Amino acid sequence: MDFEGIKQLLAEYEIKFIRLAFCDISGRQKNIAIMADELEHAVEHGVSFDASAIRGFLNISESDLLLFPDLDTFSILPWRPSDRAVARFYCYITYPDRRPFEGDGRYLLSEIEKSSRSAGYSFLVGPECEFYLFETDEKGYPTLNPFDEAGYFDMAPLDRGENVRREICFALENMGIKPERSHHEHGPGQNEVDFRCSSPLKAADDLMTFKTAVKAIAQLHGLYASFMPKPIENESGNGLHINLSLYENGENLFEKEEAKAMSFMAGILRRMKEITVFSNPLVSSYERFGQFEAPSTVSWSHQNRSTLVRIPYAEGSESRMEVRSPDPAANPYLLISLLLSAGFEGIAERQVAFAEATGDMLSSPLSERLPKNLSEAVEEARRSEFIRSVIPERIVSTFLSDRAEDAEECEKEGRSHEALLRRYFRFI
Repeated sequence: MDFEGIKQLLAEYEIKFIRLAFCDISGRQKNIAIMADELEHAVEHGVSFDASAIRGFLNISESDLLLFPDLDTFSILPWRPSDRAVARFYCYITYPDRRPFEGDGRYLLSEIEKSSRSAGYSFLVGPECEFYLFETDEKGYPTLNPFDEAGYFDMAPLDRGENVRREICFALENMGIKPERSHHEHGPGQNEVDFRCSSPLKAADDLMTFKTAVKAIAQLHGLYASFMPKPIENESGNGLHINLSLYENGENLFEKEEAKAMSFMAGILRRMKEITVFSNPLVSSYERFGQFEAPSTVSWSHQNRSTLVRIPYAEGSESRMEVRSPDPAANPYLLISLLLSAGFEGIAERQVAFAEATGDMLSSPLSERLPKNLSEAVEEARRSEFIRSVIPERIVSTFLSDRAEDAEECEKEGRSHEALLRRYFRFI
């Protein structure tokens, strides 16, 4: 969308406030609000902010960075008042001299997307993200009481989340994201809303929008939405399945499982242990592995939901592979960048996938295992030359130091589920 078209929308909807949103290296969305009449200045000159206050960005001696709104991401926030409405842009981050900032995952992913197009490939990416709904107390703070006791695909009155999911779907539609299906998941109070796949950068943006919408709409219903990987012990964890379709000359290579598609999958399987700290960045992430269809082995199959990668039954444009280990705490920009790069490496090296798995792979002793905890995942990434070939060293070292510190502090506090709830529940 061009700036003149956006100016017309600002006037038509009487938009007074604009949020400039971005993502820190840990995957948490941040934003700054400006008045609508400041947008033109923001587009031309950027909006400066103190990057030393964002963990993992800059230090106090080099603290200034600029936000430049990506005009293609304009959206009105439907859960905010329609009177003096609020709009939002996702932003690119630069240094004052306009050099791209290394910690900007959106820029990194956009460059990988451009290079894939230059090589003759394109992708569709479809995240499937689960979340829990919890009751809140009289002050609006989250409790550990699930909103309902329903199970997989249950209906009302057991499923009390129908109206919440309905409003989430309407909000997504209003923001240009096409919801496709929604349902109650396995856990009490657990839900899923799936939306249409799109290009890698838009898919990552849409996932960040989805998480924001879910949190905001749950709050309007007096509820708290949690994306913590394992908020309830002994119940299903929250997964973030990533569906990937690979196209060459307009042809979906997964439709006939052509050699390049299988090499793409083989590349991801080869690097998944190294990628795991980015796909599963919390100590809580590893409580989920090996339970309720959350894989713990490096394996693939067609119909077997216990494997790391699945090629589900689908036809035509729906043909794809599905990576099943990630969880919603991941930074989607960094994660998708790593998955695509690993797949490209597989194509370039003509890698061949190992044999398809059979039987229950959640705890199979015969297969290579994913890291069993966050500390192991950090060490896998520290040894990885592949990770550093995709993500700038400055960001890799900061991210891994943060994850190692998180693991160490959790070890000191004790790895009980209660300790992890205190650490993550109100923030993820």
